[in-house]
Amino acid sequence: MSRETTDIRQEQIKKAVLEIIADEGLHNMSTRNLAKKIGLTEGAIFRHFPTKRDIIKGIMDDVTNDLINSLRNIALSPVKAENKLFNYLCRNVKYLKENRGITILLFSEAAHLGDKELKEKLNQILSEQKQFIIKIVKDGISEGVWNKNINPEDVAIIYMGIPITFNIEMVLNKTGLNADNFCKRMFTLILKALKK
Repeated sequence: MSRETTDIRQEQIKKAVLEIIADEGLHNMSTRNLAKKIGLTEGAIFRHFPTKRDIIKGIMDDVTNDLINSLRNIALSPVKAENKLFNYLCRNVKYLKENRGITILLFSEAAHLGDKELKEKLNQILSEQKQFIIKIVKDGISEGVWNKNINPEDVAIIYMGIPITFNIEMVLNKTGLNADNFCKRMFTLILKALKK
């Protein structure tokens, strides 16, 4: 491989970590397998990320920058709540499909490493997603299209199960999962619960 910039190498490393986790399982995520996958030495990996924790932190920063910021923009957009909900759900599903392995990594590593900063980052990612859903549901109630007796916090908790379910489906159906169809089905299901 040619000499690449640090930013490019870091992106390659993070992408390879997620691919190994998605394709081979978390237990096969080693620096040896990682180095082999991207054609670097283990030492070169550590020049770009001094520790495994730094790789995980980098991936979590990407989730905030790439997913959470786009979900925030959708939640705050001036479109109708129903359109926001559809766009929000489909953006979330698309991101997970493009970054297979991310949920496995975040929940297994960030939640179980005992690292306070990583746990706080994970909590912030999840809390923001819930708050965005709560806002969208409240918008729909204010528009008069969704049931005012529904608890937006409860909808947010139920919604948070959708990305996890999608990840399970991806793991079990590596080739046959249609993300667009999954998104439409989940949107229809949530909409039925919200309608007056």
